[in-house]
Amino acid sequence: MEDLTAEQAKVDADVEQVKSRRTRDRDRMDQGLVSNPKDLQRMQHELESLERRITSLEDQELEVMERLEEAQKSHAELSAQVVEADERLAALTRTRDERSAALDADLAQVQSARAPMTDGMPEDLLSLYDRLREQKGGVGAAALRARECGGCRLSLDPAELTRIRAAPMDDVIRCEECQRILIRTSESGL
Repeated sequence: MEDLTAEQAKVDADVEQVKSRRTRDRDRMDQGLVSNPKDLQRMQHELESLERRITSLEDQELEVMERLEEAQKSHAELSAQVVEADERLAALTRTRDERSAALDADLAQVQSARAPMTDGMPEDLLSLYDRLREQKGGVGAAALRARECGGCRLSLDPAELTRIRAAPMDDVIRCEECQRILIRTSESGL
């Protein structure tokens, strides 16, 4: 738009310059300052040439004005899209912040509910669980149900099931495939 505005100003200045020259030459002819017929004829041809030049410059000026008008319209549309995108971004940011605050509150609640449950547990078991949870996408222990690991969803082979069945209830049993801690329940199929 700035380039087109500058171009329009230049064309306007050119038109004004040619018009002022035409006016000056006409005034000289009208006042009788040019008495020589050859000079008078030459000035008449120059006036015709200036008229053609003015017409050409005015056409060029109209073309530049049309292009400038299109650029201004496009600028207005794009500005409206930017405003709309900024409003949408602000709304999405608010939603993200609200959800993040809700998740932080839920996490604090879960952590406070977890604290009494972990009291009295051996530190090495807690550290193993925390390490596995970090490595395995938040799931450090999985239930053993119907002879299947709840973490990796793979069935355990009969030899592994026999080993688990023979292990004392307070032993930490881990899945051979995913290495998660297996929690034995009445649904384990042992």
